[in-house]
Amino acid sequence: MRLKPFVLALAGALAGAAAQAAAFKAVLLVPAADARLDRSRLERALPGHPGGPAGDALAVALREGRLELEAAGASLGLETVEVADAAAARAAAARAEKAGAAALLTDLPAAWTLAAADAARLPVLNIATADDALRGADCRRNLLHVGPSERMRADAVAQTLVARQWRNVLLLVSQADADRERGAAAAAAIQRYGLKLVGRKPFKLSADPRERDLANPALLTGTAGGGAAYDVVWVVDADGEFAVNLPYRTALPRPVVGDGGLVALAWSAKYERFGAPQVTRRLVKAAGRPMGAHDWSAWLAGKALIAAAVAAPKGPAAAFAKALAEAEVDGSKGVTLSFRAWDGQLRQPLLLSDGQSVVATAPADGILHPRNALDTLGADAPEKLCKARP
Repeated sequence: MRLKPFVLALAGALAGAAAQAAAFKAVLLVPAADARLDRSRLERALPGHPGGPAGDALAVALREGRLELEAAGASLGLETVEVADAAAARAAAARAEKAGAAALLTDLPAAWTLAAADAARLPVLNIATADDALRGADCRRNLLHVGPSERMRADAVAQTLVARQWRNVLLLVSQADADRERGAAAAAAIQRYGLKLVGRKPFKLSADPRERDLANPALLTGTAGGGAAYDVVWVVDADGEFAVNLPYRTALPRPVVGDGGLVALAWSAKYERFGAPQVTRRLVKAAGRPMGAHDWSAWLAGKALIAAAVAAPKGPAAAFAKALAEAEVDGSKGVTLSFRAWDGQLRQPLLLSDGQSVVATAPADGILHPRNALDTLGADAPEKLCKARP
C-alpha cells in the first residue's frame, strides 16, 4: 500500500511525457496508375526496377521501429496519397504541410518530386528518382535522397571494372530520352577511373523490320571492319528489355555490366551479410515478395524517419527536420549510413549483383578517400553543384 502514491506519481509523469511527445505524420506521394507496377513489368522482375508498392516496405520499417518509438514517447503515422502529375504533387504537398505533416516521401518522377519540394517547407525524402540534377543544379535545401544517384551507380560499376582490370569498355547506350544523361554518366565514370572507352554505340528496340539491326547484339558488339576489342560491355538501358537479354549474346565472350549482367544496386535479395537475409524475409512475410532495391530505399526512408522522431520526440518541426538531416541509420550493409550535407544524398555502399548472387560491393577495395570511402560514389564535396545548400 505504501507504494501506491509512488506508482500513481510515476503513471502521472509518464502520461505527462506522452502528452508532450509529438505524434508525427509522414505523407508518401506515389504516382496514380503507376506504369512501373503494371503486371507485365512486375513479372519481368528486371534488376533495380520496383517489385511492388513502396508503401509495403515503409510499413515494415514502421512496425520494426514501434518499440523504439514507444520508448521515446513518440509516434509516427503514414498516409499514402496518389498524384497524377506535377501539379497534383504540388497541391498534395501543400495540403500535407497545412495538415501538420512532419515529412514527405516521394516515389515520383524528378519533375514531380521538385514540385512537391517547392510547395512545402517540409523535409522531402526522395525514394526513387536517381537523376543527378536533383543532387546538383536542381537541388533543394529540404530534399534528401535515399536511393542512389545515377552517378553513384556508374561509379560503382567503374570501380568494379578497375578492381577486375577489365579496362577496355564497349559502351552501348539506348536512344531513349531517359538514357541520354545516363549514358553521359557512364562515359564520365569510365574516364574518371582511367578506363578506356574503345567504342560507343547506340541501340534501339523497334517493331519496324527496317530497324532490326539497331538491337542486334552480335552486330553491336562485333569487331569486324576495324572495331576495337574490348574486355567488357557496359549497357545503358533504363527500360531494361534489351539489357537483360544481352549477356551471352555478345560477339566476343565478354561480361556485361550496367543495366544487364552485373548491375549496381542499392539492395539485392541475394545479399547474405550484416543481417540482410532477415530484412528481406520481413518483407517476404509482409508482402509476399523478396526485397529489391526500390523496397530497400523505402524501408530505409522509414528507418530515417524513426531515427528523427526518436531524436526529437517532442518536436517542434524544425527539430525533427534537423534530426532527419543528421540521422545515422543502420541499413544492414555493414556501415552507418548518413546524408551528405552538400547534396542531401544518402551515402551508402552499393551491391553488384547478377541476379543470382552479390558478386562484389562498392566502394571497391583499394579505392581511397581522405575522409569517407563512401564519398567516392557520387559527387564529392569539392564537386558540389548544389547552391541551395551551405
